[in-house]
This record gives sequence, structure tokens and C-alpha cells, in this order.
Amino acid sequence: MSTEEIHEALAPISWLAGRWVTENGEGQFPNLKDFYYHEELEFICIGQPMFNYISISKHPEFKKPIHQERGFLQINPGTNDLAFIISHNFGVTSLEEGSVDPWKKEIKLVTSNLARISFSKPPHVKKFTREIRLLHFNMLEVILYMETCNSPLSEHLKAIYIKV
Repeated sequence: MSTEEIHEALAPISWLAGRWVTENGEGQFPNLKDFYYHEELEFICIGQPMFNYISISKHPEFKKPIHQERGFLQINPGTNDLAFIISHNFGVTSLEEGSVDPWKKEIKLVTSNLARISFSKPPHVKKFTREIRLLHFNMLEVILYMETCNSPLSEHLKAIYIKV
């Protein structure tokens, strides 16, 4: 995807455009056994001041899907303010808001609203904090922190992605 196809409002985050893949992300959380995962992220612009977002995580050995997310990363045109709306396949929809530092190529987001289906299983997620940073022109790092009704805000997922 060339930068000419990306809406001009997305210039501060244009480096996200495309497909990103990791072999092994690392997961941890209080009361969970540490784990690894394979994930593909995709940020697609269809001409609007936002990216359509898709994430599919799979078991690294068995290649079975373990988590999926769909959403939109929207920028407030003319600013560095962002909103990330994500639906998770376990029955949670989160609205994360924050900003991008265009010089560092770093995004920081924090949950501003969260909804869950009525029959979701505990422990219930209360908050996400997400950091996305470009380490190199084709290397992305994503760190997700999570808080539940049973655990304080803790690092949950960390992965390095390569652009494909």
C-alpha cells in the first residue's frame, strides 16, 4: 500500500499501513501460565481518516486460532489524537483513546470505555493500555497491559512484528 492511497489525515500514523506478522509473541498475566502466540495484524485504509484493523492470533505450534480482534483506528484530522475501537471475539468491545508522537513513531492508548456481553465469563476486563511503536521501518512492537476485576494493570502481551 503506497502512502498516496492513505487519507492525508493519517499522515502521523501512515507507518502502520499494511500487514504485520510475528512468529512468537509472549503472553503473561497473574494466575496464567506464560504462553507464546503467532499473530497477524493488518491496518487498511479505504479512503477515510481511519485504518480498518484486523488481528488474528494463533497457537504457535498447532496453528489453531486463539484470539481475534476487529476494529478501527481513527485519527482526529489535523491532530495527533487517536481513538481505537476494537471488538474482541471473547465478547468485549473497547474504546481506547490516546495519541501518537509522530517524531518517535509511538502510539499510547488507554481504555476510555468498555462493554461486554451479558454472559461473559469472569474475570472481567476493566482496562487496557496499549503501546505501539515503530522500531525500524519494517519492525513494529506492540505491548498490551490489562486490568481485570481480579488483577491490577499488568503487562499481558508483547510482540515484535515484521512488515510483509
